[in-house]
Amino acid sequence: MSQMHQQAALSNCPSCAEPLESGDRFCGACGYDLSASAAPSSDTPTLTMNNGSVPRPSAPAEDEDAQGAVWPRAQQQDATAHPSGTHLPTDLPGMDSDGSPLPSATAPGAPGPGVRFDRPDEPDEYPLQAPDPRVAAESGAPGEPAAVCVACRAGRVDSDGYCENCGHAQPRERDHMEQESGPVAAVSDRGLRHHRNEDAFAVGTTALPDGSAVAVAIVCDGVSSATRPDEASLAASRAASECLLAALPRGTHPQQAMHEAIVAASHAVNSLAEEPASAREHSPHQNAPACTLVGAVVTAGLLVVGWVGDSRVYWVPLDRTAPPARLTEDDSWAAQMVAAGLMSEAEAYADERAHAITGWLGADAYELEPHTASFKPDRPGVVVVCTDGLWNYAESAEEMAGLLPPDAAARPLHSAQVLVGHALDGGGHDNVTVAVVPFPAPPQGAGSA
Repeated sequence: MSQMHQQAALSNCPSCAEPLESGDRFCGACGYDLSASAAPSSDTPTLTMNNGSVPRPSAPAEDEDAQGAVWPRAQQQDATAHPSGTHLPTDLPGMDSDGSPLPSATAPGAPGPGVRFDRPDEPDEYPLQAPDPRVAAESGAPGEPAAVCVACRAGRVDSDGYCENCGHAQPRERDHMEQESGPVAAVSDRGLRHHRNEDAFAVGTTALPDGSAVAVAIVCDGVSSATRPDEASLAASRAASECLLAALPRGTHPQQAMHEAIVAASHAVNSLAEEPASAREHSPHQNAPACTLVGAVVTAGLLVVGWVGDSRVYWVPLDRTAPPARLTEDDSWAAQMVAAGLMSEAEAYADERAHAITGWLGADAYELEPHTASFKPDRPGVVVVCTDGLWNYAESAEEMAGLLPPDAAARPLHSAQVLVGHALDGGGHDNVTVAVVPFPAPPQGAGSA
């Protein structure tokens, strides 16, 4: 049978360093098995920590084992320093037992380095900040821009027109409106003192049965002391315009068509007062919706105006040496005083009751009396249709003609903008709306708008 390898005799116990006698197989002090003692190795042995410290190895910074693998030496730590953080298996490159590098983690099909993380891959980049929920659009058509507050530029605008962040009231759609339809244009602005725009307008073009062009302009001013004046002016302007654009192509005379349009506008405003009885019980002292109306129909040789209330129509010839004229008479207290000869025009309009209207559209109007008039100008010019928000700053026909740009017939929209700007520069105490219509109506541009 094979024999075991005999090791050289030891003089001291390798465990407790007790002196030994020749031939001892076990230490008499600690009982250590002397036959199990192996020959010394070149590797640094694992030592028992008797005093809480480990002797520093005498090997180089990076030792090689019997297989030739290189292992990095741990850094010497200061006992007074804070312990370093725990190292993860991924912090150091791995080596195989034969000294070769482990497969790269980036190699196709190779497992992740060190530790497997069973979670989805994370993106390389992250947004710096999550979108502000106040600004993000909650619902609506795809691609529809979100309404953002004009004051703080951060909050979302709610359905009532106020910022959900700072509470600032937002400009409404009707605060400033502009429209151009063929040769006719109109501009409306809230002004500088009112909290909403109670004016409304409608402009359009169509053709008479003979094919000649005709332009239509309707301007309405809501009565502020009434309920929902903004709704009244909008309903009246739409009804009158639709009626005119439908009647004129059928051959209805423009003056008769204007009368019918005013009646249709009156019915539209009256219908706004038809509300449940319970609404009247909660607000018994509210007046019915009401507004004034003024309009103009311009053909190749005829100018027709119609009105109820104190909005006006002015005639301004292109030849500024010819006199301008006001084509309407106000349904107002001041106009009645002048017509009755009780006061001069200057005295009447200086009175605080001057702008109290005596005619309007609405369910509580005393009696509907549409005013219409036809004119056949002998020269080209411009028709200005406006509310008192403008003519309060240019009352006479001469003042209005002085404000109107010389190229008004060629640039009606620009001219309307200039007139509205004049009212705003003057103080903008009221809503201001103006339509500019060249006369005669040019042959091109037929078709309703």
